[in-house]
Amino acid sequence: MSREGLCLKVLLPCVATVLSISGCAKDYSMAPSPSGEQVKIAIKVPEELEVTPLRVMYRSAICERVTHDGDGRPEKLEGYNSIDVKLSHQNNESFYEADLFVSGGGLCEWRLSNVLFEVSYRVPNRFGENVGSGGGGGVIVIFDHNDPQLRTSGLMKVKGADLTIIKDYYPWVKDSYSGGYIKRAGLAGEARSYLTYEAREARSVYFEAVLHSDYVVSSTAPKKHKVGEFITFKYPDGTVESDRRSEPNFKKMQEIRLAAEANK
Repeated sequence: MSREGLCLKVLLPCVATVLSISGCAKDYSMAPSPSGEQVKIAIKVPEELEVTPLRVMYRSAICERVTHDGDGRPEKLEGYNSIDVKLSHQNNESFYEADLFVSGGGLCEWRLSNVLFEVSYRVPNRFGENVGSGGGGGVIVIFDHNDPQLRTSGLMKVKGADLTIIKDYYPWVKDSYSGGYIKRAGLAGEARSYLTYEAREARSVYFEAVLHSDYVVSSTAPKKHKVGEFITFKYPDGTVESDRRSEPNFKKMQEIRLAAEANK
């Protein structure tokens, strides 16, 4: 019997069990139990900032995916399922929350793997007209042994059920000339890309972005790419630096602010 004929004969069992039988499709959907264990994500940001929806990744050891190594040999890895979860306001416009199921259920028995979110300027018009958003602070929390959905450096391993992250950020106004003049306003923080935590036991994640709006760092990129020319940074104390650095010196920003606050 042909493969097509077999699929027709087992159509009803295929629909009922949603299993892969001689080419019939497998159901990769999630079906978490309403009473299942959850991870609470709580995020606090000032009014000037906003939070992206959570990018949540679940993985499955049952529904594997096949990739190939450098020699072309097939290699089985855990399957993945990504969803976006919108955060809700809780009595305060600067406070966001979401609950994530640890077990995503379904025939694949999905398990929570990692979550990613970013904070950035809601409307960066305080820095002038036609100023675009230049990105901001990103956070990744990993709940299992797998790599996160984005590769990062500086992984921090944390134990315990509670993960609390409170970080300082500074306004960063960027002038660039790649493909024409563009001005953007973003955030300068401790991490060059994403703050990344491995917190397998965490069931409560709290993140707070502390924005120091009065301490602005600006940068100007060279109009043309030439050897020996670098981005110029101007710091709140008036100092100007131009070296191989592609992002503001966060340690310097902290020192400038703390010194100014100590003299008040």
